[in-house]
Amino acid sequence: MTTLDRNEIIKQSAKKDSYWRGVWRRLKRNRLAIVSAIILIIIALACILVPMFSKYSVSATDVAAADSPPTAEHLLGTDNIGRDLLVRLFYGGRISLGVAISVTALECVIGIVLGAVSGFFGGIVDTIIMRISEVFMCFPFLMICITLQSIFGTSVKVLIFILSILSWPSIARIIRGQILSLREMDYMEACRALGISNFRQIFKHLFPNVLAYVIVYVTLSMASVILTETSLSFLGLGVSPPTPTWGNLIQAARNLLILKSKWWYWVPPGTMIFLSILCFNILGDGLRDAIDPKMQL
Repeated sequence: MTTLDRNEIIKQSAKKDSYWRGVWRRLKRNRLAIVSAIILIIIALACILVPMFSKYSVSATDVAAADSPPTAEHLLGTDNIGRDLLVRLFYGGRISLGVAISVTALECVIGIVLGAVSGFFGGIVDTIIMRISEVFMCFPFLMICITLQSIFGTSVKVLIFILSILSWPSIARIIRGQILSLREMDYMEACRALGISNFRQIFKHLFPNVLAYVIVYVTLSMASVILTETSLSFLGLGVSPPTPTWGNLIQAARNLLILKSKWWYWVPPGTMIFLSILCFNILGDGLRDAIDPKMQL
């Protein structure tokens, strides 16, 4: 490697480091986004730690204390068979957030690969992948979810698979659009002239330049998946009891008596759903503003 090549690599590395430092600097100025991130971290830690250190297990029953409001013994009360609702709330958060993370990760893997291949190769490959994505996007999302859940069951794995398969076209089209413009840049002409393989061109030289858009998409997708899982579980077509999720915990509010007089059944999971979705959306907006080239100093 010549001195000129080494200097160019150092320069590019410094430029990339400066870019992400600038993103972090602009994000820090958005206090609402930072507060949202802190709240999300607290919620995630609570979902991990509370079920681990509580003296009650998620399925343990206390018939003598069944259907009791919040007390010093049960801080969020108990359900109709005496299960501690505080433990079930945060254990349910594990499932809801776990589903959101899994679905977002899987849809991003599928969407990024197909979007990158589509944008890079173009032609018949692009046409086939985009027509397939349009077919998926034409489906009424919630109705297809309900139909497939009815056919294949209501386990966590089935829910993750269905939501991932139906959600990948959005990120695929974002990645495709960015790759289409980036592949015409001068540095990509240089890559082709040097004989660099297509795989390295896509994932070594193109993908890092769209990573910022992926990060923003991930935060917004997390909120969307939590809302979808909650909707399906509320309808009884998500994760089946006795496994708790925020969606099937709030399902208790379908009972008018509970809705009116037993707030401890549905207010805590409803609050967690509201906070999580709100914070993910605010954080996503903050990241979008921080990453937007027009916001760069």
